[in-house]
Amino acid sequence: MKSTGLDAADIRILTALQLHGQLSKSRLAELVNLSPTPCWARLDRLRAAGYIRGFHADLALERIADFTQVIVTVSLLRHRKSDFERFEALIQTMDEITLCIATGGGMDYVLHVYTPSLAAFQELMDRLLAADVEVDRYMTYIATRRIKSIQPNVGKLIARGAN
Repeated sequence: MKSTGLDAADIRILTALQLHGQLSKSRLAELVNLSPTPCWARLDRLRAAGYIRGFHADLALERIADFTQVIVTVSLLRHRKSDFERFEALIQTMDEITLCIATGGGMDYVLHVYTPSLAAFQELMDRLLAADVEVDRYMTYIATRRIKSIQPNVGKLIARGAN
């Protein structure tokens, strides 16, 4: 198991934040069974140590705008470090790509892409293919509906890793 330097109270704080988002000092302390001052001191330490990246709203995008969500798998022509770096640098500039995961196996990357339309998605792919990143092949999968989308429960990950 990876040593994180986190104790049980830290894990309870992170789990509460993960489940409920940003909380008041008193509510967080209540949820994790600590008094407010030490709880807040721990929270400040966890933030400073980089365990908490930020707080975000989970928006109901389907109620706000029409969009097309596409999952794309990408394989590059060559597999040198510079090829991966060039591809990843380009992906960082494309706001429509909300997730990019490097993978081992048959494909090099899995992308989650959100665009206003299928035509806009095709324009994005045309830009990607025209760029100097040498995509060998890609496969697209149109997402029809979201079934589940959550972060893994940090408490369960650590508990399972300890076994």
